[in-house]
Amino acid sequence: MEAIKLMKELKSNLDQEVHYLPKETGLSLIESTQENGNGVSAKCRDARVEDLWSLTSFFGYSTQTFVLAVNLLDRFIAMMKVQPRYLACISIGCLHIAARVTKEECKVSSSHELIRISQCKFTVSDLSRMEKIILEKLNFQLKAVTALTFLHLYHAIALSHTSNRKDVLNLDKLEAQLKACLCRIVFSKAKPSVLALSLLMLEIEALQSVDLLEIAQHIQTHLKISKADLVHWRGLVGQCMREYSSPECAKPDHKKLVWIVSRRTAQNLHSIYRSIPELPTIPEDTWDESESEDSSEDLSSGEESLSSSLGSDAEGQYFPSNFRSRARRP
Repeated sequence: MEAIKLMKELKSNLDQEVHYLPKETGLSLIESTQENGNGVSAKCRDARVEDLWSLTSFFGYSTQTFVLAVNLLDRFIAMMKVQPRYLACISIGCLHIAARVTKEECKVSSSHELIRISQCKFTVSDLSRMEKIILEKLNFQLKAVTALTFLHLYHAIALSHTSNRKDVLNLDKLEAQLKACLCRIVFSKAKPSVLALSLLMLEIEALQSVDLLEIAQHIQTHLKISKADLVHWRGLVGQCMREYSSPECAKPDHKKLVWIVSRRTAQNLHSIYRSIPELPTIPEDTWDESESEDSSEDLSSGEESLSSSLGSDAEGQYFPSNFRSRARRP
């Protein structure tokens, strides 16, 4: 009964996915744009998506928020002629909108916080105006059907046919692979249903599971996905995964986050440091050794929180080596 319900939901999403696809002509124009040209180039777009991935990890947003933000971004820049200098504001606006749409109220960061952490040069009012433009141009069609939608449904269908494969098809791993694909504009041309099935097929082939392969083939038949389309996108996904799992891209750069302060703030900090009075000597007979241990533990835990503030989403072999914080380094 559950499997029939999932199949109906799958068919319903298949009928809706065409309404949330970026214009292919616009995506092709971006791919053909030179890096130093007037419009947004593919490299520029991909770099911004990686920034969104970094911010998603930093603020603890879900994969759904990231995937929706990329969808909104691609749909907007594929229909509008955008100057590269506005792309940062557009991408942050899409992430902010996506976080509200996915109802992560407890996690939604303020506009000021997003701008500060992303180290962009626009203002809160600039971001608010940009978000309004994005909403109007997309006709407020925000709850998009994405590849993540189909990936979750495919995974649920596979589990509904058997109860002993929950640990075999790792959904977190599939989501990580999807995020890696979305960092390349070429995958924005793929239908979400086909892209998700390509990821599923590759994982099943790696597991060498005959039963799971039959389920995937049944899904392909049910959705009437052509073999040619599936072979084409599965090949591109496989190439993407091989590049990301290569020795050069196996692990991200785990450098400490460097906090940048203005000259005025630095001067104030120096003056405050100089104004601190000398503390009196603590008598030896009142020294408590246990307090010393507690104090050292607090200091070490504070240092750890600063160096590990980027979160754990960037770990693992399915993440690009250039996926890192955009914080400046001295």
